[in-house]
Amino acid sequence: MSKNSAPIKGRAFVLGKNIDTDQIIPAAHLVYSLEDPEERKLYGKYALSGVPSAESGLPEGNIPLTKDGETESQFKIIVASDNFGCGSSREHAPACLEIAGIEAIVSPTYARIFYRNSVDGGFLIPFESFEDLSKEVKTGDELEIDQVNHTLKNVTQDKLYNIKPLGSVADIVHAGGIFEYARQNGMVPAK
Repeated sequence: MSKNSAPIKGRAFVLGKNIDTDQIIPAAHLVYSLEDPEERKLYGKYALSGVPSAESGLPEGNIPLTKDGETESQFKIIVASDNFGCGSSREHAPACLEIAGIEAIVSPTYARIFYRNSVDGGFLIPFESFEDLSKEVKTGDELEIDQVNHTLKNVTQDKLYNIKPLGSVADIVHAGGIFEYARQNGMVPAK
């Protein structure tokens, strides 16, 4: 089985709608270098730290993505409502989620720039659902995304949902981004 077709498994982290890039990574935390290994980890620590609990953006019980003082999350798949990643066009938003250990996001709709940044930078796979699964899935549920059959299985609840096919999106992400994908496929000269 190739990496592109391997199932993505892990615990769900459920968010509401209109989660913007300032909530994903607040501007105050954009001071860290993505190139410095120690500073890079801080993006995982502060991922989704700007989501106000009063607006019910965070899961019920105000569960943080990463535990206090940690840089990697126990969750692997974000399930969100509509318009995930709206706001500014910062590439740090999908990067910080990847650094926190998120492998995939499932949402019915995305802000276009967040979607493209996720794919083009090779950060994580933004799966599109046919329905708002944030109303079905609970934070902590064990999920399994089947990239071949285009399904999301909620193992905890024993429910199966169809998701939209990815096309070449997964290939681009797994290659490490749009430029590396182009190099691997002879579209641009190798380094």
